[in-house]
Amino acid sequence: MADQQIIRIRLKSFDHRLIDQSTREIVETARRTGAQIKGPIPLPTRKERYTILTSPHVNKDARDQYEIRTHKRLLDIINPTDKTVDALMKLDLAAGVD
Repeated sequence: MADQQIIRIRLKSFDHRLIDQSTREIVETARRTGAQIKGPIPLPTRKERYTILTSPHVNKDARDQYEIRTHKRLLDIINPTDKTVDALMKLDLAAGVD
């Protein structure tokens, strides 16, 4: 196991459809160039909640709640070839995926 090279890719997005589409593109590209793939492994979704008072003066019971969900995926590419690395560098992912 020590002689294997592994590329670990972590993807993060607010939209789960964009991140799933991007992981499919990466998996197809890596398999087409002859590398082995482990994943995509879904990591826990982070939920940030914000509560804001709607009234500027009184009425503390009137509040709005907002939530931001951050979806994450993990991919391991095992024994990548030079073609795999070149293809992944040229791959253009969606704008909402980090």
